[in-house]
Amino acid sequence: MADLIKPKPFALDTNILFDLADEQDFALTFLEVFLQKGYSFSVPPTAIQELFSLSDQGEALATRALSEMLNWQIRPFDLIPVGHGITEAFSFRLRNSGLLPYDENNDGLILAETSLAEIGVLVTSDNHLLNIDDASLRLAFDASDLPFVHPAHPKNLLRAIR
Repeated sequence: MADLIKPKPFALDTNILFDLADEQDFALTFLEVFLQKGYSFSVPPTAIQELFSLSDQGEALATRALSEMLNWQIRPFDLIPVGHGITEAFSFRLRNSGLLPYDENNDGLILAETSLAEIGVLVTSDNHLLNIDDASLRLAFDASDLPFVHPAHPKNLLRAIR
């Protein structure tokens, strides 16, 4: 019966992977506590692309994050090709409405990718994502016929379960 229980998923953005690679206490504690509680961790395609790009530019934390992801029990996921068009449109909607700065295309893509993967929480330390008004973000998801994704800081998630 235990095999039928699906782990509760969280998506992680690039910033959290950098925090883990930099051995930030809050990030390591978050990962340890939530793994023990049966959560699973996935990384959207855009976050993986960001890590590869930064690694190619010589960013050591990006290289470490990529090399340690599997050891941290974090798995990347991908989308079917049609999903990529949906993510572009959603990111444009967020930026065009002022919910994200116009140059933060990837943040919008990561939110949409997380939604298409049916993961309800994006764990992030990115203020661009954390500062989006929750009601406005919910309306943007609704207008795009996408499931809502809540951006959450790992410290807040840790406080919520203690």
